[in-house]
Amino acid sequence: MAEHTRRTVLRGAAGIAAASALTGAATRPAAAAAEPAERLHPFLEGAFAPVTEELTAFDLPVTGRIPHELNGRYLRNGPNVLGLEDPRAHHWMLGDGMVHGVRLRDGRAEWYRNRWVRSSQVAAKLGESYPRPVPPDDFACNTHVVPYRGRILALQESGPLPYELDGELNTVGTHDFRGTLEGAFTAHTKYDARTDELHAITYYPTWDHVRHLVVGPDGRLARTTRIPVADAPMMHDFALTERHVVVFDVPVTFDPAAAERGAPVPYVWNREHPARVGVMPRGGGAVRWFDVDPVFYSHTLNAYDEGASVVIDLTTYPAPFDVAGPTTDGPHAVGTARLERWTVDLRHGRVRRRTLDDRPQEFPRVNEELVSHRHRYGYSAAAAEMSVAYLAGDGNPPDRAFSDALFKHDLARGTAQVHRLPRGAAAGEAVFVPREHAAQEDDGYTLAYVHDPDRGAADLVILAAQDFTGAPVARIHLPGRVPLGFHGSWIPDA
Repeated sequence: MAEHTRRTVLRGAAGIAAASALTGAATRPAAAAAEPAERLHPFLEGAFAPVTEELTAFDLPVTGRIPHELNGRYLRNGPNVLGLEDPRAHHWMLGDGMVHGVRLRDGRAEWYRNRWVRSSQVAAKLGESYPRPVPPDDFACNTHVVPYRGRILALQESGPLPYELDGELNTVGTHDFRGTLEGAFTAHTKYDARTDELHAITYYPTWDHVRHLVVGPDGRLARTTRIPVADAPMMHDFALTERHVVVFDVPVTFDPAAAERGAPVPYVWNREHPARVGVMPRGGGAVRWFDVDPVFYSHTLNAYDEGASVVIDLTTYPAPFDVAGPTTDGPHAVGTARLERWTVDLRHGRVRRRTLDDRPQEFPRVNEELVSHRHRYGYSAAAAEMSVAYLAGDGNPPDRAFSDALFKHDLARGTAQVHRLPRGAAAGEAVFVPREHAAQEDDGYTLAYVHDPDRGAADLVILAAQDFTGAPVARIHLPGRVPLGFHGSWIPDA
């Protein structure tokens, strides 16, 4: 197989973009966007349209009252392409990473900032110097932003190193876990607060395996376990329990021929690649594989051990799923995402799948203190424009795909509460923040960026998780839009 780097494999044609103004389609405000069926570039328009400026605003206006106990930063990462000359060369997943943040302290919204992650390419587009050696596979990490041992890390899967940001979202530089990380990292780490370990599953297009990485309490890579796999599959997320690591080997695999042709994202739905779930002891060892029907695994809500079984709550899309999209500038699905529970029965060697909620939803989250341990509640988001964009080219989406809402799932009772939002109020991922000394799992708040179609800008919406369908505790009014993007975190003050 020819040598492929992050730049040639996952950036593709986006690498030719120059530092010029975005096209009219990319900068069109949400209120003026065409109806979904008429869009040429759905991931550059409407709620996805990139913003063109870095803003800083202080003493933000608030409707309601911000809880005084929320002292920290709410940050969310996402692709925000910079200097795109030709929309036909764009793919949503390749947009330059931009982190949006709100600083809360003592009941006030002190500031809002949005900042591009300063990779060498972004610095060049902005006419800035890059004050350090350029790392291999350099990329403005656009998928997640997490706290880790007093640092703020912007994350990307496959090749790039994480980028560290300071408390005002300025880029500090790449982070390699004290010189111990070689090769790829992940967009979806799992931090177990009880063991003080950070876990990752990493992949790369030229590897014949994926890697389970464990970063120890000293902030250094403590263990690497290689898991052999065929066809270089994409593994965007994984699951962690107290005793096991769970990997999802689904039929989205690297296509060298597409890479040679310059495809922006040379990963394809591979009908010859079997779908399966692998369960490995958390300390390393042999992987047990279990076949499943073809499906695209999207994101883990959480997972835990239950006797001789492993229980995973996750979102999935029906097969086939096209990461590159045949007619759009982003992923393409034949159906909307839904919430499922997979129970891997280790004693009898089978996987039981059950639909928990078939309404369109994505970006499931749990109380982070319970990662890898039994949970009862989960939170997810429905954004109509995301459902429509994913389904572009397949005719008219079902009516329920036009829902904008936030979900709270009670997985013990099998019920869900829905915080409904007006049409056009596109909702991003909902992150749960526990109250200090909370006695119950859901005693806390959910935070999400929600577009306000009347203002043409975003609000940071704070809901009381135990009054989920009630009016927001607070709506913090931001000075600009927050495009639909990926993942974020609450980063409390130390």
